[in-house]
Amino acid sequence: MDIAKTKRRENIAEYILYLWQLEDLLRALQFSPEAVHSQLIAPRDLSQPEQRLYLEWYMDIADLLRQEGKERQGHLDHTLHLIADLHNLHLQLMKLPAGARYRELYARLEPELPRLRAVLGRNETSDTELCFRALYAAMLYRIRGEGGQQAVADTVEYISPAIAELASMYGKVERGEIDLFEREK
Repeated sequence: MDIAKTKRRENIAEYILYLWQLEDLLRALQFSPEAVHSQLIAPRDLSQPEQRLYLEWYMDIADLLRQEGKERQGHLDHTLHLIADLHNLHLQLMKLPAGARYRELYARLEPELPRLRAVLGRNETSDTELCFRALYAAMLYRIRGEGGQQAVADTVEYISPAIAELASMYGKVERGEIDLFEREK
């Protein structure tokens, strides 16, 4: 809960990937309150009221997954809406003066997108969602220690800089630190 709040405030991309990982973790724990408590809460140094608060938060996410019919797979609509917001920002940055740096990073990534679509089988998703799915897959490969090291390296090399810049711009826009329509001086 505290990690999610911090990530949401500081880096929207990390927040999304964190929630996706949490969704999979809750599935692995079979949404069991006892398992969630023993695996995610008990190891932390929390007071009893904090433990209850954390358990409620985790179980609220589990309930959302159930309500959305995503007990076995898929991602919460909340994160998919955030990715749609990021994609809208991507489209703006591709045209507006404030997006000059982002366009440079995206130009390196763009030739890799058809290969990613083929590998991930995601023809219907936006480029932004495709990038998130590739980053998440790379993260899972690393966690599991499975092969595909070159694919992971490629993902990090091409996707990470563009998504990091997009997330940074999103935070700046959200905090009012940047005007997308203002010409650079």
